[in-house]
Amino acid sequence: MIHLFSPLKIKNVQLKNRILVSPMCQYSSEDGFANDWHLVHYGSLATGGSAAVIMEAAAVCPEGRISPNDLGIWKDEHIPFLKRITHFMEQQGSVPGIQLAHAGRKASHSRPWKDATTKDQDLSWQCVAPSAIPFQEGDALPTEMSISDIHKTIQYFQDAAKRTKEAGFKIIEIHAAHGYLINEFLSPVSNKRTDIYGGSFENRIRFLLEVIASIRKVWPEENPLFVRISATEWSTEGWSNEDSIKLAEILKSKTIDLIDCSTAGNIAGVKIPVKPLYQVEFAENIKKSTGILTGAVGLITTAVEANSVITENRADVVFLGRELLRDPYFPLRAASELELEITWPVQYERAKKN
Repeated sequence: MIHLFSPLKIKNVQLKNRILVSPMCQYSSEDGFANDWHLVHYGSLATGGSAAVIMEAAAVCPEGRISPNDLGIWKDEHIPFLKRITHFMEQQGSVPGIQLAHAGRKASHSRPWKDATTKDQDLSWQCVAPSAIPFQEGDALPTEMSISDIHKTIQYFQDAAKRTKEAGFKIIEIHAAHGYLINEFLSPVSNKRTDIYGGSFENRIRFLLEVIASIRKVWPEENPLFVRISATEWSTEGWSNEDSIKLAEILKSKTIDLIDCSTAGNIAGVKIPVKPLYQVEFAENIKKSTGILTGAVGLITTAVEANSVITENRADVVFLGRELLRDPYFPLRAASELELEITWPVQYERAKKN
């Protein structure tokens, strides 16, 4: 039986189980640089037994940061410390991955332990978007991107992918969810353009497809490429599950290996029926409709819940976020609860239950 601790091979990457660390912003960088916080944080997650650690959204350009304290990968100087982290992850048997991102109209905010809607006046910058529409009332008006801006941003993603390879990452996840730039292009709510990047479904997905094509020129074919999407915006006016299935079919043909299925983030104030496993149905729908590998997210907090997603074939992997912040060693504990034998770090072996 396939279960939570079954291995999974994607391209040349071998996952030892089906538990992946979901990208979670730490807002702990200066000028985009990783530091000791990131080494210890991600090192703990790798030591804890997750099959792959997808590091937080790394901005492909300075203006693509959510906050001045976001991780970055827009210059070569960022590479050495990232390489130190990926090396340690691999030593622990965890596959290093990273999410490449541009925040679009949701950029230039303070980190969340301040007021997330208040600008850092000394560190703020003009944000950009497909259309000059703010995310919510009170936000600064974004600048509508020109065709030249779009092409430049596609190049930023390609350059970031080159650095990703050099830093030792084995998985790239393109962030096309949660109301950030690529998601803004996808959604008819935030994209009101009248050129080739707006209007029809085919035009609205064009930016994402061009980003993928650009990355594929420099990212090894044998290394996995994931895309995170908001599978629904929970609004009849926005992007729908049907749109996601249609997009997934296209992404599968563009050599995308897995769709990370989250929801929402692009429309302020929508009502979301939050409950355990509430987003798993979207991963299941996309998987069963298209045959592409999917990852499930969203209030998966117990070993039994995570295992059920895999054993019931609702998704191929689970991405855990907050639960791994609470307990970076969740995989070790989950295996024990499910009475499955896995390898622990030798330094921790004496803590295993006999």
